[in-house]
Amino acid sequence: MFEQSLKEFLLALHYVMPASINRLWPLLSCESLEKISSMQLSKLLKITPQKALKLQHFLNAHRHFSFSSYYKQQKIIPITFFDAAYPKNLRHIYDPPSVIYTKGNINILQNERRIAVVGSRKATQYSKDALEHLLPPLLNEEFVVVSGLARGADKMAHDVTITLGGATIGVLGYGFQHVYPKEHEGLIKVMSQTQLLISEYPPYMGPKKWQFPMRNRLISGISWGILVTEAQKKSGTLSTVDYGLEHGRSIFVLPGNILSPLSELPHKLASEGATLVWNGSQILEEMADFLFLK
Repeated sequence: MFEQSLKEFLLALHYVMPASINRLWPLLSCESLEKISSMQLSKLLKITPQKALKLQHFLNAHRHFSFSSYYKQQKIIPITFFDAAYPKNLRHIYDPPSVIYTKGNINILQNERRIAVVGSRKATQYSKDALEHLLPPLLNEEFVVVSGLARGADKMAHDVTITLGGATIGVLGYGFQHVYPKEHEGLIKVMSQTQLLISEYPPYMGPKKWQFPMRNRLISGISWGILVTEAQKKSGTLSTVDYGLEHGRSIFVLPGNILSPLSELPHKLASEGATLVWNGSQILEEMADFLFLK
């Protein structure tokens, strides 16, 4: 049935079923993919017989199609779970992506010194000022700043990093054929050329609400630490922090105005053991042994 390498097969499979490696592993671990029936696909992937039959037809129709060449034409580099370029720390989370799609300077991903910056979409000028103060020591040590290209704190993190001459990774909750939010089109274009964009969704997939918490898991998964700027208690930022705690990441928080609702989450996290920081060197000190910094 499948006259392809494992990578090409996985790219074809992921195109129509963009699931984590845990979900796809029962199929990928089969000795002979050529002889698998639609009923076996249904059982191994835990999908309905109807969906399995459609999947089988798709895979059969594309057995001579090179998804690698297709993505190359779009200046997209897909990295599968089995590739050496796949981030090491991402391999060890509970549900690592089967494929991550990248666009831009792929060399940035080789640098394991990665810290996530997250916060509210309503972040104030204080977050931007704080990042301009906190990030230089990290960028001087060649840290890569990871964020989610959302409004507010995410955009500030990317903008400040680029302005300071550093490297940044934007993690998207949708495929590369889309832009969200629309006002970030310019930033996304710049980052797709000089920085790095990554997504676990095939290019055609548009933004859906449920995909953004999954994106937060990816932000945490590729980073070694998470810096929370401004956020309310019930902010979506908390999902990234929760993933970070699950993944064993260091959590750093920015002290804020006690009268501001946007200080609620950082202060709550600090009371629960997160590291309160007011200087980038504090982050470096805590992560030194972790990342074998000298």
